[in-house]
Amino acid sequence: MVSRFTGEDTIEFHVHGGSAIIAAMYDSLAAFPEARIAEPGEFTKRAFYAGKMDLTEVEGLADLIHAETEAQRRQALRQANGQLATFYNGMRAQLVKVIAGVEAYIDFAEDQDVDDGVLEGSVTEVRTLIEELKAHLNDNRRGERLRDGVRTAIVGAPNVGKSSLINLLSQRNVSIVTSIAGTTRDIVESHYDIGGYPVVLADTAGLRSKTDDVIESEGIVRAKAYVESADFVVFVIDASRIDCHDHVDSYVEQYIASIGLDKALLGSGMVVFNKCDLVDEKLLSRLRSSKKRYTLLSCENKSGLPELLATMGTHLERLCGNPGIENPTITQERHRYHLKQCLDCLERYREYFTETSESARDLAIATHHLRNAVRSIGRITGSVETEEILDAIFSTFCIGK
Repeated sequence: MVSRFTGEDTIEFHVHGGSAIIAAMYDSLAAFPEARIAEPGEFTKRAFYAGKMDLTEVEGLADLIHAETEAQRRQALRQANGQLATFYNGMRAQLVKVIAGVEAYIDFAEDQDVDDGVLEGSVTEVRTLIEELKAHLNDNRRGERLRDGVRTAIVGAPNVGKSSLINLLSQRNVSIVTSIAGTTRDIVESHYDIGGYPVVLADTAGLRSKTDDVIESEGIVRAKAYVESADFVVFVIDASRIDCHDHVDSYVEQYIASIGLDKALLGSGMVVFNKCDLVDEKLLSRLRSSKKRYTLLSCENKSGLPELLATMGTHLERLCGNPGIENPTITQERHRYHLKQCLDCLERYREYFTETSESARDLAIATHHLRNAVRSIGRITGSVETEEILDAIFSTFCIGK
Protein backbone atom coordinates (compact mmCIF):
# COMPACT_ATOMS: atom_id res chain seq x y z
CA MET A 1 0.00 0.00 0.00
CA VAL A 2 1.02 3.64 -0.43
CA SER A 3 1.87 5.39 2.82
CA ARG A 4 -0.02 8.67 3.30
CA PHE A 5 2.91 9.87 5.41
CA THR A 6 5.80 9.32 2.97
CA GLY A 7 3.97 8.76 -0.32
CA GLU A 8 5.96 5.55 -0.87
CA ASP A 9 4.96 1.90 -1.21
CA THR A 10 4.94 0.44 2.29
CA ILE A 11 4.49 -2.96 3.92
CA GLU A 12 3.46 -3.05 7.57
CA PHE A 13 3.89 -6.09 9.81
CA HIS A 14 1.71 -6.27 12.92
CA VAL A 15 3.23 -8.89 15.23
CA HIS A 16 3.12 -9.76 18.91
CA GLY A 17 5.58 -7.85 21.09
CA GLY A 18 7.51 -10.77 22.55
CA SER A 19 11.28 -10.35 22.22
CA ALA A 20 11.71 -13.79 20.58
CA ILE A 21 9.09 -13.01 17.92
CA ILE A 22 10.64 -9.63 17.15
CA ALA A 23 14.13 -11.19 16.95
CA ALA A 24 12.85 -13.85 14.53
CA MET A 25 11.19 -11.14 12.44
CA TYR A 26 14.47 -9.24 12.19
CA ASP A 27 16.32 -12.43 11.22
CA SER A 28 13.80 -13.13 8.45
CA LEU A 29 14.03 -9.61 7.05
CA ALA A 30 17.83 -9.75 7.19
CA ALA A 31 17.67 -12.40 4.46
CA PHE A 32 16.86 -9.63 1.99
CA PRO A 33 20.14 -7.87 1.03
CA GLU A 34 18.38 -4.52 0.53
CA ALA A 35 16.77 -4.56 3.97
CA ARG A 36 18.21 -2.46 6.81
CA ILE A 37 17.09 -0.81 10.06
CA ALA A 38 15.61 2.66 9.53
CA GLU A 39 17.83 5.54 10.63
CA PRO A 40 16.60 8.12 13.20
CA GLY A 41 13.92 10.27 11.59
CA GLU A 42 14.13 8.45 8.27
CA PHE A 43 10.40 8.13 7.58
CA THR A 44 9.86 11.81 8.38
CA LYS A 45 12.84 12.68 6.19
CA ARG A 46 11.30 10.72 3.32
CA ALA A 47 8.02 12.57 3.87
CA PHE A 48 9.93 15.85 3.66
CA TYR A 49 11.67 14.91 0.42
CA ALA A 50 8.35 13.71 -1.00
CA GLY A 51 6.88 17.17 -0.38
CA LYS A 52 4.46 15.93 2.26
CA MET A 53 5.91 18.22 4.95
CA ASP A 54 8.14 21.26 5.13
CA LEU A 55 10.88 21.80 7.73
CA THR A 56 8.71 23.79 10.15
CA GLU A 57 6.17 20.95 10.15
CA VAL A 58 8.97 18.43 10.68
CA GLU A 59 10.26 20.41 13.65
CA GLY A 60 6.71 20.74 14.97
CA LEU A 61 6.30 16.95 14.79
CA ALA A 62 9.58 16.47 16.67
CA ASP A 63 8.40 18.92 19.34
CA LEU A 64 5.07 17.11 19.53
CA ILE A 65 6.83 13.81 20.16
CA HIS A 66 8.87 15.35 22.97
CA ALA A 67 6.11 17.58 24.44
CA GLU A 68 5.78 17.19 28.20
CA THR A 69 3.05 19.73 28.97
CA GLU A 70 -0.32 20.63 27.47
CA ALA A 71 0.81 24.06 26.29
CA GLN A 72 3.84 22.51 24.58
CA ARG A 73 1.57 19.98 22.90
CA ARG A 74 -0.77 22.67 21.58
CA GLN A 75 2.08 24.76 20.21
CA ALA A 76 3.78 21.76 18.58
CA LEU A 77 0.50 20.50 17.10
CA ARG A 78 -0.23 23.85 15.45
CA GLN A 79 3.25 23.92 13.95
CA ALA A 80 3.09 20.28 12.84
CA ASN A 81 -0.27 21.04 11.17
CA GLY A 82 1.39 23.73 9.06
CA GLN A 83 0.21 27.00 10.63
CA LEU A 84 3.75 28.39 10.90
CA ALA A 85 4.50 27.17 7.38
CA THR A 86 1.41 28.98 6.07
CA PHE A 87 2.67 32.24 7.57
CA TYR A 88 6.17 31.94 6.11
CA ASN A 89 5.01 30.64 2.73
CA GLY A 90 2.58 33.54 2.46
CA MET A 91 5.39 35.99 3.12
CA ARG A 92 7.61 34.21 0.60
CA ALA A 93 4.86 34.31 -2.04
CA GLN A 94 4.51 38.08 -1.56
CA LEU A 95 8.24 38.55 -2.06
CA VAL A 96 8.25 36.38 -5.18
CA LYS A 97 5.44 38.52 -6.58
CA VAL A 98 7.43 41.70 -5.87
CA ILE A 99 10.52 40.23 -7.56
CA ALA A 100 8.45 39.25 -10.60
CA GLY A 101 7.14 42.80 -10.91
CA VAL A 102 10.59 44.39 -10.63
CA GLU A 103 12.12 41.96 -13.13
CA ALA A 104 9.29 42.57 -15.56
CA TYR A 105 10.04 46.28 -15.26
CA ILE A 106 13.75 45.62 -15.93
CA ASP A 107 13.10 43.43 -18.98
CA PHE A 108 10.15 45.13 -20.64
CA ALA A 109 9.85 48.71 -19.43
CA GLU A 110 11.37 50.16 -22.61
CA ASP A 111 9.57 47.92 -25.08
CA GLN A 112 6.13 47.41 -23.61
CA ASP A 113 3.57 49.17 -21.51
CA VAL A 114 4.87 48.41 -17.99
CA ASP A 115 3.48 50.61 -15.26
CA ASP A 116 6.08 53.03 -13.92
CA GLY A 117 4.52 52.63 -10.48
CA VAL A 118 5.82 49.07 -10.16
CA LEU A 119 8.99 50.14 -8.36
CA GLU A 120 7.19 52.47 -5.99
CA GLY A 121 4.64 49.74 -5.30
CA SER A 122 7.41 47.24 -4.57
CA VAL A 123 8.90 49.55 -1.95
CA THR A 124 5.47 49.96 -0.35
CA GLU A 125 4.95 46.20 -0.18
CA VAL A 126 8.45 45.69 1.23
CA ARG A 127 7.73 48.28 3.94
CA THR A 128 4.60 46.34 4.90
CA LEU A 129 6.55 43.08 5.04
CA ILE A 130 9.21 44.75 7.19
CA GLU A 131 6.58 45.78 9.73
CA GLU A 132 5.09 42.27 9.74
CA LEU A 133 8.50 40.73 10.29
CA LYS A 134 9.38 43.13 13.09
CA ALA A 135 6.10 42.36 14.84
CA HIS A 136 6.73 38.63 14.42
CA LEU A 137 10.26 38.93 15.82
CA ASN A 138 9.15 41.17 18.69
CA ASP A 139 7.56 38.26 20.57
CA ASN A 140 9.73 38.26 23.71
CA ARG A 141 10.79 34.73 22.68
CA ARG A 142 7.47 33.31 23.88
CA GLY A 143 7.53 30.28 21.58
CA GLU A 144 11.11 29.39 22.49
CA ARG A 145 10.36 29.74 26.20
CA LEU A 146 7.39 27.42 25.84
CA ARG A 147 9.41 24.89 23.87
CA ASP A 148 12.44 24.85 26.20
CA GLY A 149 10.85 25.70 29.55
CA VAL A 150 10.65 28.96 31.51
CA ARG A 151 13.89 29.36 33.47
CA THR A 152 12.69 30.37 36.93
CA ALA A 153 15.07 31.48 39.68
CA ILE A 154 13.94 31.06 43.28
CA VAL A 155 15.93 33.65 45.23
CA GLY A 156 16.08 35.13 48.70
CA ALA A 157 18.13 35.47 51.86
CA PRO A 158 19.44 32.33 53.63
CA ASN A 159 16.87 30.17 55.43
CA VAL A 160 13.73 31.79 54.05
CA GLY A 161 12.47 28.50 52.58
CA LYS A 162 13.72 28.48 48.98
CA SER A 163 14.72 24.82 49.08
CA SER A 164 11.47 23.91 50.83
CA LEU A 165 9.57 25.72 48.08
CA ILE A 166 11.28 23.91 45.20
CA ASN A 167 10.72 20.59 47.00
CA LEU A 168 7.06 21.46 47.48
CA LEU A 169 6.57 22.43 43.83
CA SER A 170 8.52 19.45 42.52
CA GLN A 171 6.80 17.08 44.96
CA ARG A 172 10.14 15.42 45.74
CA ASN A 173 13.30 16.16 47.69
CA VAL A 174 15.27 18.08 45.08
CA SER A 175 17.22 20.22 47.56
CA ILE A 176 18.61 19.55 51.02
CA VAL A 177 16.64 21.39 53.71
CA THR A 178 18.23 22.17 57.10
CA SER A 179 18.10 24.93 59.69
CA ILE A 180 21.74 25.78 58.89
CA ALA A 181 22.08 28.97 56.83
CA GLY A 182 23.89 28.53 53.50
CA THR A 183 23.03 24.86 52.93
CA THR A 184 22.47 25.39 49.20
CA ARG A 185 25.77 26.26 47.53
CA ASP A 186 25.10 25.64 43.84
CA ILE A 187 22.23 25.92 41.35
CA VAL A 188 19.80 23.01 41.75
CA GLU A 189 17.35 22.66 38.84
CA SER A 190 14.10 20.74 38.60
CA HIS A 191 11.58 20.52 35.74
CA TYR A 192 7.92 20.99 36.56
CA ASP A 193 4.56 21.46 34.85
CA ILE A 194 2.57 24.42 36.16
CA GLY A 195 -0.81 24.96 34.53
CA GLY A 196 0.37 23.20 31.37
CA TYR A 197 3.49 25.35 31.04
CA PRO A 198 6.99 23.86 31.36
CA VAL A 199 9.09 25.41 34.11
CA VAL A 200 12.75 24.92 34.97
CA LEU A 201 12.83 25.71 38.69
CA ALA A 202 16.23 26.70 40.06
CA ASP A 203 17.02 26.69 43.76
CA THR A 204 19.85 29.13 44.42
CA ALA A 205 22.24 29.95 47.23
CA GLY A 206 20.93 32.28 49.92
CA LEU A 207 21.91 35.85 49.06
CA ARG A 208 23.57 38.08 51.62
CA SER A 209 26.07 40.94 51.46
CA LYS A 210 28.92 39.30 53.38
CA THR A 211 30.18 35.78 54.05
CA ASP A 212 33.54 34.35 55.08
CA ASP A 213 32.77 31.02 53.42
CA VAL A 214 34.55 30.82 50.04
CA ILE A 215 32.18 28.15 48.70
CA GLU A 216 29.07 30.05 49.79
CA SER A 217 30.51 33.21 48.20
CA GLU A 218 30.87 31.38 44.88
CA GLY A 219 27.30 30.11 45.23
CA ILE A 220 26.07 33.69 45.64
CA VAL A 221 27.94 34.76 42.51
CA ARG A 222 26.37 31.91 40.55
CA ALA A 223 22.92 32.70 41.92
CA LYS A 224 23.11 36.32 40.77
CA ALA A 225 24.37 35.23 37.36
CA TYR A 226 21.42 32.83 37.03
CA VAL A 227 18.97 35.60 37.93
CA GLU A 228 20.37 37.74 35.10
CA SER A 229 19.65 35.01 32.54
CA ALA A 230 16.37 33.79 34.05
CA ASP A 231 13.00 34.34 32.39
CA PHE A 232 11.20 34.69 35.70
CA VAL A 233 12.21 35.37 39.32
CA VAL A 234 10.41 34.25 42.49
CA PHE A 235 11.47 36.25 45.54
CA VAL A 236 11.00 34.34 48.78
CA ILE A 237 10.68 36.28 52.07
CA ASP A 238 10.40 34.95 55.61
CA ALA A 239 7.14 36.48 56.84
CA SER A 240 8.09 35.86 60.47
CA ARG A 241 10.95 38.37 60.20
CA ILE A 242 8.67 41.32 59.45
CA ASP A 243 8.22 43.75 62.31
CA CYS A 244 4.64 44.76 63.04
CA HIS A 245 5.55 48.41 62.42
CA ASP A 246 7.17 47.81 59.01
CA HIS A 247 5.48 49.15 55.89
CA VAL A 248 5.15 46.01 53.78
CA ASP A 249 5.92 47.49 50.34
CA SER A 250 8.94 49.39 51.67
CA TYR A 251 10.13 46.26 53.47
CA VAL A 252 10.01 44.27 50.21
CA GLU A 253 12.04 46.88 48.31
CA GLN A 254 14.62 47.09 51.13
CA TYR A 255 14.78 43.29 51.23
CA ILE A 256 15.52 43.10 47.48
CA ALA A 257 18.27 45.68 47.89
CA SER A 258 19.72 43.87 50.93
CA ILE A 259 20.27 40.69 48.92
CA GLY A 260 22.04 42.64 46.19
CA LEU A 261 19.38 42.56 43.48
CA ASP A 262 17.72 45.32 41.47
CA LYS A 263 14.20 46.14 42.66
CA ALA A 264 13.27 46.63 38.99
CA LEU A 265 13.06 42.81 38.87
CA LEU A 266 9.89 43.07 40.95
CA GLY A 267 8.03 44.30 37.88
CA SER A 268 8.44 41.00 36.07
CA GLY A 269 8.73 38.62 39.04
CA MET A 270 6.60 37.65 42.01
CA VAL A 271 7.01 37.85 45.79
CA VAL A 272 6.20 34.91 48.06
CA PHE A 273 5.92 35.39 51.83
CA ASN A 274 6.78 32.00 53.29
CA LYS A 275 6.38 30.69 56.87
CA CYS A 276 2.99 32.38 57.18
CA ASP A 277 2.05 29.69 59.72
CA LEU A 278 4.40 31.46 62.16
CA VAL A 279 2.75 34.92 62.07
CA ASP A 280 -0.46 36.24 63.58
CA GLU A 281 -3.65 37.07 61.71
CA LYS A 282 -3.05 40.81 62.07
CA LEU A 283 0.13 40.66 59.98
CA LEU A 284 -1.48 38.31 57.48
CA SER A 285 -4.28 40.83 57.03
CA ARG A 286 -1.76 43.59 56.36
CA LEU A 287 0.02 41.43 53.78
CA ARG A 288 -3.25 40.62 52.04
CA SER A 289 -4.39 44.26 51.98
CA SER A 290 -1.17 45.59 50.45
CA LYS A 291 -1.56 47.53 47.19
CA LYS A 292 0.88 45.13 45.57
CA ARG A 293 -0.30 41.55 45.39
CA TYR A 294 1.86 39.14 47.35
CA THR A 295 1.51 35.39 47.64
CA LEU A 296 1.19 34.01 51.17
CA LEU A 297 2.49 30.50 51.72
CA SER A 298 3.50 27.99 54.34
CA CYS A 299 5.75 25.25 52.99
CA GLU A 300 5.29 23.50 56.33
CA ASN A 301 1.53 22.91 56.05
CA LYS A 302 1.13 23.69 52.31
CA SER A 303 -1.41 26.45 52.93
CA GLY A 304 -1.45 28.94 50.08
CA LEU A 305 -0.15 26.43 47.52
CA PRO A 306 -3.19 26.63 45.18
CA GLU A 307 -2.93 30.44 45.17
CA LEU A 308 0.80 30.21 44.46
CA LEU A 309 0.26 27.90 41.50
CA ALA A 310 -2.54 30.09 40.13
CA THR A 311 -0.38 33.21 40.34
CA MET A 312 2.57 31.47 38.71
CA GLY A 313 0.27 30.17 35.98
CA THR A 314 -0.83 33.74 35.19
CA HIS A 315 2.78 34.89 34.93
CA LEU A 316 3.71 31.89 32.77
CA GLU A 317 0.89 32.61 30.34
CA ARG A 318 2.19 36.17 30.06
CA LEU A 319 5.70 34.87 29.35
CA CYS A 320 4.73 32.09 26.94
CA GLY A 321 1.42 33.27 25.49
CA ASN A 322 -1.54 31.06 24.74
CA PRO A 323 -0.66 28.75 21.82
CA GLY A 324 -4.30 27.80 21.37
CA ILE A 325 -5.53 31.25 20.35
CA GLU A 326 -2.52 33.37 19.34
CA ASN A 327 -0.76 33.52 15.99
CA PRO A 328 2.03 30.94 15.58
CA THR A 329 5.23 32.11 17.27
CA ILE A 330 8.90 31.48 16.61
CA THR A 331 9.91 28.23 18.31
CA GLN A 332 13.49 27.77 17.12
CA GLU A 333 16.59 29.95 17.24
CA ARG A 334 17.19 28.77 13.67
CA HIS A 335 13.97 30.46 12.55
CA ARG A 336 14.86 33.68 14.35
CA TYR A 337 18.29 33.84 12.72
CA HIS A 338 16.96 33.46 9.18
CA LEU A 339 14.10 35.90 9.81
CA LYS A 340 16.61 38.51 10.93
CA GLN A 341 18.61 37.83 7.75
CA CYS A 342 15.43 38.30 5.72
CA LEU A 343 14.62 41.53 7.54
CA ASP A 344 18.11 42.85 6.90
CA CYS A 345 17.76 42.16 3.15
CA LEU A 346 14.38 43.88 2.97
CA GLU A 347 15.67 46.94 4.79
CA ARG A 348 18.60 47.11 2.38
CA TYR A 349 16.14 47.06 -0.53
CA ARG A 350 14.06 49.84 1.01
CA GLU A 351 17.12 51.94 1.83
CA TYR A 352 18.48 51.46 -1.69
CA PHE A 353 15.45 53.25 -3.15
CA THR A 354 15.25 55.93 -0.47
CA GLU A 355 18.97 56.78 -0.45
CA THR A 356 19.99 56.23 -4.09
CA SER A 357 19.01 58.68 -6.80
CA GLU A 358 16.93 57.36 -9.68
CA SER A 359 19.72 57.91 -12.21
CA ALA A 360 22.24 55.95 -10.13
CA ARG A 361 20.04 52.96 -9.35
CA ASP A 362 21.03 49.49 -10.49
CA LEU A 363 17.85 47.44 -10.33
CA ALA A 364 19.79 44.19 -10.61
CA ILE A 365 21.45 44.98 -7.27
CA ALA A 366 18.12 45.90 -5.71
CA THR A 367 16.54 42.65 -6.91
CA HIS A 368 19.48 40.74 -5.45
CA HIS A 369 18.45 41.93 -1.98
CA LEU A 370 14.94 40.61 -2.55
CA ARG A 371 16.25 37.26 -3.78
CA ASN A 372 18.36 36.90 -0.65
CA ALA A 373 15.28 37.67 1.45
CA VAL A 374 13.38 34.87 -0.31
CA ARG A 375 16.29 32.48 0.25
CA SER A 376 16.32 33.30 3.96
CA ILE A 377 12.66 32.33 4.32
CA GLY A 378 13.31 29.27 2.16
CA ARG A 379 15.94 28.12 4.62
CA ILE A 380 13.28 28.11 7.35
CA THR A 381 10.80 25.98 5.40
CA GLY A 382 13.50 23.82 3.77
CA SER A 383 13.18 25.09 0.20
CA VAL A 384 16.92 25.77 -0.09
CA GLU A 385 18.38 23.89 2.87
CA THR A 386 21.71 22.07 3.03
CA GLU A 387 22.06 18.34 3.67
CA GLU A 388 24.12 18.93 6.82
CA ILE A 389 21.38 20.98 8.50
CA LEU A 390 18.70 18.51 7.39
CA ASP A 391 20.63 15.67 9.03
CA ALA A 392 20.90 17.66 12.26
CA ILE A 393 17.12 18.23 12.36
CA PHE A 394 16.08 14.66 11.56
CA SER A 395 18.57 13.17 14.01
CA THR A 396 16.38 14.44 16.88
CA PHE A 397 13.71 11.85 16.00
CA CYS A 398 13.44 8.36 17.38
CA ILE A 399 14.43 5.42 15.20
CA GLY A 400 12.07 5.10 12.25
CA LYS A 401 9.84 8.09 13.07
